[in-house]
Amino acid sequence: MEPVVILAGGLGTRLTEETGTKPKPMVEIGGRPILWHIMKHYAHHGFREFYVALGYKGEVIKRFFHEYHAFSGDMTVNLRTGETTYQNREVEDWTVHLVETGPETMTGGRVKRLEPKLAGRRFMLTYGDGVSDVDVRALLAFHERHKKTATVTAVRPPARFGGLVFEGDLVSEFTEKPQIGEGWINGGFMVFEPTVFSHMKDDKTVLEADTLEELARQRSLGAYRHDRYWQCMDTLRDLRSLQGLWESGKAPWRVWE
Repeated sequence: MEPVVILAGGLGTRLTEETGTKPKPMVEIGGRPILWHIMKHYAHHGFREFYVALGYKGEVIKRFFHEYHAFSGDMTVNLRTGETTYQNREVEDWTVHLVETGPETMTGGRVKRLEPKLAGRRFMLTYGDGVSDVDVRALLAFHERHKKTATVTAVRPPARFGGLVFEGDLVSEFTEKPQIGEGWINGGFMVFEPTVFSHMKDDKTVLEADTLEELARQRSLGAYRHDRYWQCMDTLRDLRSLQGLWESGKAPWRVWE
């Protein structure tokens, strides 16, 4: 299966309440980093090899995965001998490559730095702060049919404000942030052919403004429309909304058992 690249190096400046001590992908929903939720989603569809592009506070992400095996499930420590045994582990069958891509590198530059490691393979790519119920296998099949250099998942973001439904001069319904965004945007969950690297120059390359815009001009960028659930964790309000969905047991992105 194709490897999955996750961009996890940004500062998360609009979520400073959480990102002062950790990178945004490590902000937790239900006691697990949003990065873990994204990886669980891909793994559910069979994609289990990950390249995490690190930048700001990358050591926090490294520590999480370094200790993941040890702190999963129950453990018993014999204090006299120091022997540790583990029980009831729920460990993931993932291979996770944690790659330092520079503290100031732009999004396209981070991907460019992974070129030697991806070794000419087609790859998936997404941001480390957005969840969705998108079927990434269907996305990949769409990409293969259209034979473009890249495919993005187009989503309609939740409206910024609640919506009103009228019945004459009365309000018959109030909807909280309906998923009827004002247009289609790039929601991440992308697919790239290895030829995309020729559209990335150096650390200053911005994936969106440079690479994707150039591909669009060349008619080499496909769009897989996804009109169901998608949400990025951009603000504290977004985080609280995601946390509430998880705690209710109705998180739409939880496609795994």
